[in-house]
Amino acid sequence: MTITTSAPEAPAGEVEATKKRGGGRKKLILVLVVLLAIGGAAYWFMLKPAEAKTAPKPGEVVSLEPIQVNLAAGHYLKIGIALQLTAEATEADGSKALDATIDLFSNRPMEQLTRPDVRAKLKKELVKELKERYDGEVMGVYFTDFVTQ
Repeated sequence: MTITTSAPEAPAGEVEATKKRGGGRKKLILVLVVLLAIGGAAYWFMLKPAEAKTAPKPGEVVSLEPIQVNLAAGHYLKIGIALQLTAEATEADGSKALDATIDLFSNRPMEQLTRPDVRAKLKKELVKELKERYDGEVMGVYFTDFVTQ
């Protein structure tokens, strides 16, 4: 008498379930690869660091005639400015700069203008305004005259 032992055969349902699980792993890996590729592309096109702009090179300095600006309480300011142009600038019409200066300094209290921190803040505002008005051809402003009375 011969006794043979064989491994019990798995029911047909279990074999199919095992095959499905193996196929599910392949799908999961494929989905992960696709998601990583999409994430990398999104980073590259949307989130990558912007290229640093190079600072403009200084060009000519244009001095403008001093003007008088009315301040609050009957006081006035005699202010002269010089425009630091960029190397690419061809020429600068001073009327835009003088208009911006008058707009910024008019009707301010004299006591305010004697404080160095306020003057520095106003200078930064003037530079920002002139960069806009001159389309980036002005990169700085110097006060050549600043007298209050």
